[in-house]
Parts: sequence; C-alpha cells; structure tokens
Amino acid sequence: MTPSQSNAHPLTYSICVSGAAAGATVDSSSKLAEEVGRAIAKSGNVLTSGATVGLPYFAAKGAKDAGGMSIGFSPAVSLREHLRKYRLPHDVFDFINFTGMNYVGRDLYLVQSSDAIITIGGRFGSLHEFTSALEAHKPCGVLLGSGGTADRIPELIQVLDPAQAHLVIYDDDPTRLVKRLIEKLDKEHEDIREDLVANERHWYLRKGDYKSADNSHKG
Repeated sequence: MTPSQSNAHPLTYSICVSGAAAGATVDSSSKLAEEVGRAIAKSGNVLTSGATVGLPYFAAKGAKDAGGMSIGFSPAVSLREHLRKYRLPHDVFDFINFTGMNYVGRDLYLVQSSDAIITIGGRFGSLHEFTSALEAHKPCGVLLGSGGTADRIPELIQVLDPAQAHLVIYDDDPTRLVKRLIEKLDKEHEDIREDLVANERHWYLRKGDYKSADNSHKG
C-alpha cells in the first residue's frame, strides 16, 4: 500500500450476520454473535441482518452497544406488519428496510445488499443465505464452533466442491473472523481504493463533468 493509499478515506462495507432465529444455537452462541457485532462496529463497518430475533438480533445488539450502525431487512411490508404479523424486533436497528418479500425474498435481498456475510450457528434459513451469498460471489465468513449450519458448512463445501469455495473463510474467533473478512474485502476492492486516491474529486463533484459522464442519467 502506498502512502497516499494509507491516507485515503476507508471504504465502508455492509456485513450481513446470518444465524438461527431460534433453537439450540441461539442459547449456546448468543455471546459469540454479540462479539461479531461488536467487532463489525469497531471496524467502522455496517452490520446488516434479517431484522429478526435470535443470533442476528444479538449481533445487531452487539454492534449498537459498541456504537456501530445496524440495518435490518424485514420480510414485512411496513412497521405495523413487522411488529404485529411477524412479531419481530425494532429496537437495535438504525434503519429497517421493509422489503415486503416474505422470508425467502428477504433473504435474497439482504444478501445482495451486503458486501459479505458471516454465518453463526443457524438452520435452513441460514443455509439459504449462505448458499445465496456464495452463488452471488460474496465473501463468506463461517464462525466454527457456533453449532448448526456453521459447523456443517465445511463438510458441505468438501462434498459439493463449489467453484466459489475460495470465498469462504473459517475461524473460531469472532474478532479474528471479522478482521480476516475485511482484509479479503479490502483486497477485492483494492482497485476501487486506488481510484479513490487518484481521483479525490470524482466527476459528480467536479463542475461540468457530469454532463459528459453518462447522458442516460438525465432527469
């Protein structure tokens, strides 16, 4: 990294925390989820989740307790439906995106809106989010020792041998896993970071340049 790169404003990533909403892994791994949330917040990045209970909730709580930002993606169409129909929490989220897509559609929207995903514990819903993220070529962190889906993923990767297996990072330490995932994101976005250094003021900030950038953006 050059001196100019080191002085550049860091990119902010959205890191999704996926995990069980209920079941044994919530009881056994809630503290681990909070540690992951705190680590994401302390790294200066944004935590995203399914705006749900269980492990994603504890991760969001950890992020908020550490002064970070938490964004939830709800299956509901409105706050009323979020609270009354789905009976989901609202207190640990700075913003809730009401997708109106039910759970399956919400999962895909959440993953596509995040730069990376971390799986903690989990059941079938977490497996759906993990496989969706992998198919979308997103870096995937897996917290080993948290039970459920997370501890089954290494075996699935070995048996199914997906082309994107290199995107999966395993670790049993929450803080270290977040650090390694961010390092992978930094490496993948190195060209963008270089552009940010080379162009301190982009076309949309330079007077007149926007006219020649893309005429299709008129409006």
